[in-house]
Order: sequence, then C-alpha cells, then structure tokens
Amino acid sequence: MFTGIIEELGRVETIEQRGEGVRIRIAARVVTAGTAEGDSIAVNGVCLTALEVRENSFSADGSRETLQRSTLGSLRAGSVVNLERAVTPQTRLGGHIVQGHVDARGHFLSATEHGGSWTVRIAYPPEMARYLVFKGSVAVEGISLTIAALAEEYFEIAIIPKTWAMTNLSHLHAGDAVNLEADIIAKYVERILTVAPQAREAQASSLTLEKLEELGFK
Repeated sequence: MFTGIIEELGRVETIEQRGEGVRIRIAARVVTAGTAEGDSIAVNGVCLTALEVRENSFSADGSRETLQRSTLGSLRAGSVVNLERAVTPQTRLGGHIVQGHVDARGHFLSATEHGGSWTVRIAYPPEMARYLVFKGSVAVEGISLTIAALAEEYFEIAIIPKTWAMTNLSHLHAGDAVNLEADIIAKYVERILTVAPQAREAQASSLTLEKLEELGFK
C-alpha cells in the first residue's frame, strides 16, 4: 500500500525485453535506502517488486498485464518516473490509500500556470466516471491528488510548486498517457451497493412455504 506522496523522481536506465514482459532498471537514491529485494516500490503509480537493489538503482519486472494496463510499456531509457516506497506502520498517511493497481489510462491535456502554481487537466475514460467526485481523491501517475473541477470527459487538479517540482507532471506533454487509480473506498462502496441488493433478492426468492414450515412457521 502507498500514500501517493512521491518521494523521488527516478530515471529509467535500461529496459530489457523478457518474453512478453520487461525488466526495467531505474536510477534512484532515496527509495533504495532501507529497501530490500522483494520490497514494493510504486513506479508511476504501479506497484512493482524491487530487484537487484543497489545504493543508486534498482530493477523491477513488468508483466504483460502490467504493460497493457498501465503506461509502463511506453517507458524508454531516460524516462522520468515517480517513485514511492510502500508504507510502514510508522508512515504518516499524507495522501490517501493508493494500492498501486492501475484502473485505467487517462491523458494529460494541459497545465496552466498561475504565479507558481498550476491547474492540470486530465482526460479520463468512461469507465472511470463513476469513481470520480468533486473534491474526491484520485491517483495520477501514483500522485495523490484532489479533484478541483470535474467535467464529463476530464477533471482538473490544482498543483502546488512542491508537487510540480517533485513529480513528473512537469515533464508531460499534451496527449501523453497517464496512469489512473480510483479511490479504493469508492470501489468498495460500489461493490456493496451492487451485490447486497442481489443477495437480498436471491434470499427472498428462495423463501417458500415449505421452507417456512421447516423453520417452524405453520
């Protein structure tokens, strides 16, 4: 689990094709501190397992599913990536609960500066619409953000100078794909509201006169 607070900007050193997946080597110094092989690191919001951890770099494997669902398949040597280590019991939850499981890919539309701060506009696919609410949380490229404006096909987020400097948002161009992860709470609420009525209906339909008699109602 992650908080969506980016710790460091890393840079892709190499990408090695391995069957239908890849092994990515990323130059980094902050997230490698205290990280052991097998620990989780979010790369642009994708939870990956750290391998070959060194003081100034680590590797991670990306499966076919990961490459198809996220933007990791478009990374190249030199690409700048957002990095965050998994939380610990002592970690402050400064953002929101981020699993590192990408729900969909959106697209960076624009960034408008307002005296040092920015308004960033992100296009989202239709399947994400039901999880997005005004002032709600969303993870973009692994960054915990609050939706400042919501339209039918895009949302806007307000970016402070610290976030602009610490993340890859300043490296994006119009049309670039971005990883999106909806708030897990919204997904659980949807599941409860969908399944609970169906379960009640199924239970009611199985209640017959014979069943009532078995239960002692005569």
